Amino acid sequence: MEKIQNYINGELVAPIDGQYIDNYEPATGKVYSRIPESNHQDLQQAVNACKQAQKEWANLASEQRSILLMKLADAIENASEELAKAEAIDNGKPIALARAVDSYRSAANIRFFANAATQFSSEAHDMGAVGVNYTLRQPIGIVGCISPWNLPLYLFTWKIAPALASGNVVIAKPSEITPMTAYIFSRLCIEAGIPKGVINILHGSGQSIGSPLVEHPDVKAISFTGGSATGRAIASKIAPMLKKYSLELGGKNPALIFEDSCNTEQDFDKTVSEVARLAFSNQGQICLCGSRLYIERKLYPRFKVALVKSINALKIGDPLNEETQHGALVSQAHFNKVYSYIELAEQEGGTIIAGGNKVKLSGRCEQGYFLQPTIIEGLTIDCRVNQEEIFGPVCTIQPFDSDEEVLGYANGTEYGLAASVWSSNVSRCHQMSSQLEFGIVWINSWLLRDLRTPFGGVKSSGVGREGGLEAMRFFTEAKNVCIKY
Repeated sequence: MEKIQNYINGELVAPIDGQYIDNYEPATGKVYSRIPESNHQDLQQAVNACKQAQKEWANLASEQRSILLMKLADAIENASEELAKAEAIDNGKPIALARAVDSYRSAANIRFFANAATQFSSEAHDMGAVGVNYTLRQPIGIVGCISPWNLPLYLFTWKIAPALASGNVVIAKPSEITPMTAYIFSRLCIEAGIPKGVINILHGSGQSIGSPLVEHPDVKAISFTGGSATGRAIASKIAPMLKKYSLELGGKNPALIFEDSCNTEQDFDKTVSEVARLAFSNQGQICLCGSRLYIERKLYPRFKVALVKSINALKIGDPLNEETQHGALVSQAHFNKVYSYIELAEQEGGTIIAGGNKVKLSGRCEQGYFLQPTIIEGLTIDCRVNQEEIFGPVCTIQPFDSDEEVLGYANGTEYGLAASVWSSNVSRCHQMSSQLEFGIVWINSWLLRDLRTPFGGVKSSGVGREGGLEAMRFFTEAKNVCIKY
């Protein structure tokens, strides 16, 4: 059985105290590798490596950092099939999705910020004959990047790339539930010639290594993606230490579907297909998935029937099969959590109109964590199923009669990450977008990403923004220089 290793000072190494934890394959429910349970000793080694590498990396010309990051992007691209297979095994997602999204986007993240390294600029303020002010954007130093299990390498690289591009050195912690692609990434860093100590990757649980990383005095900033409860705990620890932090947290995202989004049969079919995708991609395990679907009453009966038909047609199976469209949930614990909300929905008066059942497969996937995509109707906005993040293949649907009513439903939770509006009325779309309390609003689309745009939520969905210039600004400190003539 393979033992994953940490990546410290340019080398793959075992944890200092020799402790490992089990890594399960979601599709089989069986242990298939072992993960280091790193601790403060491993962290201190990584910090020491960062200190040795920090000055040289920060002083390296941006063109040279860009060249090295481009080599890393090439290495990821060349290993895309290996990474896709590893992601499908480790996470439970269909391999076709891992190939099209995770492998592709991981290389794209690195490449985008490799280019950004040479184009990032600051401001100058001319004071006429008196003098001039100009702003330096300087790297913070050692930064910590903590990424989640749902899009393991995709979000891992999303954090690491701008941190490195702006001249920082990094200690990264991938999720202990899905560590394999970060382990492969370590090897690719060596292959690409990334200097020793510039990036260090420590595996293990949040308690064992996540908390020490957050609290270490030499780690000057934290970028975290994960659950809102964990984000609050991190903020409570590091805010008194006056560290910078960016928290991309949970979501309870609405989709607002108006009758005029389906003026033709082609529009209708496309909208149904896209709404099914936004609700159930990656088994609903994307922070941006829409879990609350609001459908204009005139459209509701027809749309409901078509949506149920669409998701009932999804092929559930072994993530390694090319035909599979709906894979396994990431762990037994997460499966139990998601399933408990289906049971709760019935207790709260909801009616399951599609799915709702555990899936029993044969062969190697007999013990896997498979759950049917599930649609529930008849629930009020204030029930727990509509208020709490489920993060699985479960969505609720509800009719509405007016713009004001659906806006109240959409804004009626503590979360504010992403929303989508489906309508051919441009004026309505603009007005809705301005009034929706969310960091991201998609119009007649979902997950249409441009890496230049700011990414993040409001309310309990996070603090700060990532992406494009926002990420480069987060990972640097602004210093004003004033020269009097």
